[in-house]
Amino acid sequence: MVNIRPFRGIRPLPEYASKVASKPYDVLSAEEAREEAKGNPYSFLNVIKAEITLPEGSDPYGKNVYERARENLRKLINEGILIQDETPRLYIYRQKMGDWEQTGLVAASSIDDYFNGIIKKHEHTRPKKEKDRIDNIYALGVQPGPVFLTYRDVDEINRIIEKLSEEKPLYHFRSDDEVVHSFWAITDTKSIEKLGALFKEKVAASYIADGHHRAAASAKVGQMMREKAGSYNGEEAFNYFLSVLFPASHLNIIDYNRVVKDLNGLSAEEFSGKLEKKFDVSVSGEPVKPEEEHTFGLYMDGKWYRLRAKPGTFNSEDAVDKLDVSILQKNILDEILDIKDPRTDERVGFIGGIRGLGELERVVNAGKWRAAFSLYPVRIEDLMRISDEGKVMPPKSTWFEPKLRSGLILHAFAEDERGKTL
Repeated sequence: MVNIRPFRGIRPLPEYASKVASKPYDVLSAEEAREEAKGNPYSFLNVIKAEITLPEGSDPYGKNVYERARENLRKLINEGILIQDETPRLYIYRQKMGDWEQTGLVAASSIDDYFNGIIKKHEHTRPKKEKDRIDNIYALGVQPGPVFLTYRDVDEINRIIEKLSEEKPLYHFRSDDEVVHSFWAITDTKSIEKLGALFKEKVAASYIADGHHRAAASAKVGQMMREKAGSYNGEEAFNYFLSVLFPASHLNIIDYNRVVKDLNGLSAEEFSGKLEKKFDVSVSGEPVKPEEEHTFGLYMDGKWYRLRAKPGTFNSEDAVDKLDVSILQKNILDEILDIKDPRTDERVGFIGGIRGLGELERVVNAGKWRAAFSLYPVRIEDLMRISDEGKVMPPKSTWFEPKLRSGLILHAFAEDERGKTL
């Protein structure tokens, strides 16, 4: 069963919350992050992507980047922009994007749950990206960005969180992407204990929705701290990591689309001929946003096409094989375009659905990519089933919106050189 606990969160003073809170480190390039943080010395991008505070062209994985990240965090603390709560607490984080609202419980999750498979995964991590987060987290002494977890709804937990969020929030602001963020601290001991007990009794597992690299890095840093300590009793902060747990009914998964550099030496006519062996293909007079599984949009040479997978192109009994990302990968990217490993092949790119179909048209029309494919989103039920079966999805299968902001709450797992918990 799932183990969570309260912690003494490090967080911005209310008047600085909107200035500190930033997009996650992995949704912006260094150039985009530099522009986003421009003129805002409080932006948490200065901590999670500290290369933007060094000369352009600096190695983003250099030791000086992680040292600068620590300096930038210390500056926010020393200037009183960030404070640490005096007592351990749980927190509530709500986001509203248009008509969609999601409310999660901010808690410290157990690294043992991660290693024992109680916190379940659906993606492989990339070693270089994982090491980057390990180096960042270890240098900071805090987990700076939360892992986005989900779990099967428990009505009693939902009711408690809903009731507690009727109080006035600590933070309430609208970010530049038009998402409204609200944040509460739970200080009532009985509520904290009740929520912890309910997760332990009624939540069999949690699932990583977003943040596989943050989760892996946090857990491995915890291991490093255990080895450094020599002995531990399980109560130390390094045995836990920062997470936000959302009930599955609150999750909003959107499409994660593909673009390809070339047609593997084929003409458009030859490519279309090969497609028709596996898909029913028809021209569309408008952009194709698939509205059901096993249908796809293709944009090429200024035209949109609708593709429907034919019988035999996937195994409907296999949780991974029947995913649309798997159907596309096996029948088009692999067999026709010879893109075998989408994790490493630079001939394929990925564009989050939040950017819209217009972005697919734009990059293809600009000549950056030869063709684009729009997909139907993965369902949360499929994500959980695949995780339960111990399988993994193809890379870049899911895109969750809204994204959790970094910097609203930090979890300290180590003492600094002065013996303090910051």
